Amino acid sequence: MSGLGMHLGNLSRLSDAKTRSISPENFTGEKGGGGRATEGEGSRASRDLGPGWKVSPCVQIGAGTTFTLADIEGSGAIQQMWMTPNGHLRHAILRIYWDDQEQPSVECPIGDFFASGWGEFAQLSSLAVCVNPRNGFNSYWEMPFRKRCRITLENIGHDSMVLFYQVNYVLTDVPEDAAYFHAQFRRMNPLPYKDVFTILEGIEGKGHYVGTYMAWGVNNNGWWGEGEIKFYLDGDEYPTICGTGTEDYFCGAYGFLTPDENRPHKRIYREFTTPYAGMHQVLRPDGNTRSQMRFGLYRWHIPDPVRFETDLKVTIQALGWTNDRRYLPLRDDIASVAFWYQALPTAPFPELPGRDDLEVV
Repeated sequence: MSGLGMHLGNLSRLSDAKTRSISPENFTGEKGGGGRATEGEGSRASRDLGPGWKVSPCVQIGAGTTFTLADIEGSGAIQQMWMTPNGHLRHAILRIYWDDQEQPSVECPIGDFFASGWGEFAQLSSLAVCVNPRNGFNSYWEMPFRKRCRITLENIGHDSMVLFYQVNYVLTDVPEDAAYFHAQFRRMNPLPYKDVFTILEGIEGKGHYVGTYMAWGVNNNGWWGEGEIKFYLDGDEYPTICGTGTEDYFCGAYGFLTPDENRPHKRIYREFTTPYAGMHQVLRPDGNTRSQMRFGLYRWHIPDPVRFETDLKVTIQALGWTNDRRYLPLRDDIASVAFWYQALPTAPFPELPGRDDLEVV
């Protein structure tokens, strides 16, 4: 047994896989390599207690610098990542490289990768991602690699950031049919009038789409989620999968609205978080459906991955209503992260927006 894909059904089975963990207390993840630090960010607090007494619990990443979180040789899989970054979460860029590729297969602001694109805490409980008080970011996406895994974090902000982190992984054989994890960030602010928002395109090769996170900022009053999501598979002119509305794709219904306990004749947005889908964040500046509301939504295709053979494109419309009940194309602030698995090589990603275009204001 390789040690990949453990779940309750096979948790009791023995394996020859080797468990390892990288953190500021063991930068290389080597066996018996933890707790040896004699200097680090905790040196002043350690009262000269010596190695083993929390001498190096975190790192400082200077403005304009890139820090290597992990550099692992051999075959295996990342099984869990935990991080607690501070500062502007859109100005810390997470990248993951597989098997010596120069092109990253993951490139994403760290907040959006952990479904926290607005930079404000929102508790989230799901199978793939958990966000716990206070900004305890956890990823449970399985990420196999055959030769090497390299994970970096670039600080493009003006200030130094403090990072506590841990990367838990296993060294083991990887099955031939195991694909590589990918994640890509996109943002349009504002979305041009009558344009659709592209979540993902330009994907080449065989794979399966496994998740969507969206940070959706509304620039109009009223309901904003009439738009359909569409999956174009393997050369489609028209989509093979065509949803019926934004809230429907994220497994809600009728605008995510429920009765207000304090005002029985009013309806309000209701946050929810489940293993596979949720709207875990609603930021309300003024009332319930006023301009500048912001939403965080996720949909994990874990039991229902969208499989493709040669190429994939995913889009979503931004539609509201006019006063005379006609559809209104919206010019909203929309950001997304697409998650998928595919065989290498990774096609080049669009250029990541610059610091000012990533800003949340």
